[in-house]
Amino acid sequence: MIKFFKKLLPGQKRAPVVAVLRLQGTIGAVTPLRPGLTLQHVDPILEKAFAVKKAKAVALLINSPGGSPVQSSQIFHRIRQLADEKDKQVLVFIEDVGASGGYMLALAGDEIYADVSSIVGSIGVVSAGFGFVDAIKKLGIERRVHTAGENKSILDPFMPSKKADVDRLKALQLEVHEAFKDMVRQRRGGKLKEEDKDLFSGAFWSGGQAKALGLIDDVGNMHAVLKAKFGDDLELKPISAPKKGLLSRLIPGASEERADAGAAIERMSSGLGDELISSLEARAVWARFGL
Repeated sequence: MIKFFKKLLPGQKRAPVVAVLRLQGTIGAVTPLRPGLTLQHVDPILEKAFAVKKAKAVALLINSPGGSPVQSSQIFHRIRQLADEKDKQVLVFIEDVGASGGYMLALAGDEIYADVSSIVGSIGVVSAGFGFVDAIKKLGIERRVHTAGENKSILDPFMPSKKADVDRLKALQLEVHEAFKDMVRQRRGGKLKEEDKDLFSGAFWSGGQAKALGLIDDVGNMHAVLKAKFGDDLELKPISAPKKGLLSRLIPGASEERADAGAAIERMSSGLGDELISSLEARAVWARFGL
């Protein structure tokens, strides 16, 4: 209360303000109950954070094991676009993990910080799946595929793997990987210790090791770093997305008050099935980093 009235007194300086926004979850994977990080979902809150006129900076709390390289790149470029338009500094703070696409998001920061035990890096590209060829043979199932275009059934999990298909996928991965590496070099500049042969191998490190490699600027927590930069009277302004009710999350477009019962149940059943599959996929991504 005293702090509030002090602001009203003539000659009193306004407390510096920093907008704070958390980006958490797998990137690109969207489920009804736990939306992933996509540009469509995060753009409104990014705009809200950068629209705080009196904010000295925007602090991004990142906790993500990665996911879609496309969504990662789009969110990165949107952050930088807003930072340039609004002339605001971006300070990134990695929480449990900022790896793969999660680290790509962190690159949007003018400065990157992490906890000494945070997981940072994994600058690489991965594609994973299963092969069910022997399984369907044992079950006596015949796979029938009809295509217009010889490459339309590329990497079909129910058909034997073809070297040409794998080579095509690896070529695509190398292209995406090179773009990722270029982004790291551009954003981290002369801070990188590129002599380390593992830097772009897909390996990941603790926050302390990431600092030694130049992937982050320092270890430290958000409150301590921001107070050191802007003073003890710093005012943090949390930015969050509006919360949706359970029904509207399970049934996209449904009203909490009115929804056709039959259609609602059908969409809910479909949503729960998608939720289960997507949750397992997201769980597998987090598990790569022991989380």
